[in-house]
Amino acid sequence: MAATGTMVAASADLSASVDANYTPDWKNYGTVDGTFYAAPLGANVKSFVWYSPKTFADNGWSIPTTWDELLALSDTVAATDVQPWCVGFGSGEATGWVGTDWMEDLMLRFQDAATYDKWVSNEMKFNDPKVAEVLSEAGKILKNPDYVGDVASIATTTFQDGGAGIVDGSCAMHRQASFIGGILAGDYGATIVTPADTDVEGGITTFYFPGVSADNKPALGGGEFVGAFSDRPEVQAVQLYLTSADWNNKKAALGTWFSAHLGLDTANVADPVNAVAVEILQNATTFRFDASDVMPAAVGAGSFWKEMTAWVAEDKSDKAVLDAIQASWPAN
Repeated sequence: MAATGTMVAASADLSASVDANYTPDWKNYGTVDGTFYAAPLGANVKSFVWYSPKTFADNGWSIPTTWDELLALSDTVAATDVQPWCVGFGSGEATGWVGTDWMEDLMLRFQDAATYDKWVSNEMKFNDPKVAEVLSEAGKILKNPDYVGDVASIATTTFQDGGAGIVDGSCAMHRQASFIGGILAGDYGATIVTPADTDVEGGITTFYFPGVSADNKPALGGGEFVGAFSDRPEVQAVQLYLTSADWNNKKAALGTWFSAHLGLDTANVADPVNAVAVEILQNATTFRFDASDVMPAAVGAGSFWKEMTAWVAEDKSDKAVLDAIQASWPAN
């Protein structure tokens, strides 16, 4: 729409408001060829690890703040009768997308944002050593039977069932986006709680999926943007108001919605997981959209899903997986 001239460029006031109220990554996603068009609206976050505060408290486990601490915690849990991780890639024709989310989150942690962007566009090839490093790191959890049990079963376990173990205490951690809380509450009897609610049976909440260091805090997620098709003053006024702290706080107070607005007070976000999501977005060192959603469909909704599934179901090698995805990239 920007390329065809259907969408009009943002006003100077809107540009200044977004500069003041959002981290730069959000403005970049609303910019085309150097011209800013669309302002951020709502947001979602994928960089979560779900867990039971009661299970953690009963076992004396602490929340990890780095990747190495996360692996160390996994080792600690593995020495008990609780499985460290529960994972499910199953999603009908979309089976494998959970695996791509793991890769995307870890790409942001082990490589910088510029490298992530080159990977998304295929300027950096899928079988580049930097991507191979990330898949190897993912394998430290996803292909470790001490952490996940039967690795091959990940492919046939639905993503909904994948998180059920944290509700009944049979597993300790589950990496998934914010939406899974509603599914686990509605279908598996979970109660969404805060980290302080350590006495609630079936209570679940989240912690931030940690980076390589405690101050490395990238976030993976998504969001909506508001562009305009007219430069009439009233249209510009509405667009500008939607970037204000006043509108964002009033909107959040109505229910389950949240945004990346720096002026959004978490006191106005009733859902405790969404409140954590707001904190993640406001403190993120880098924010990026889901890579598979941006890649060509043949890859992002095709070979990437398929090969991540084969990686766990068939124990396909890292090299074979990455070579196959690269070979599927259009024009290759």
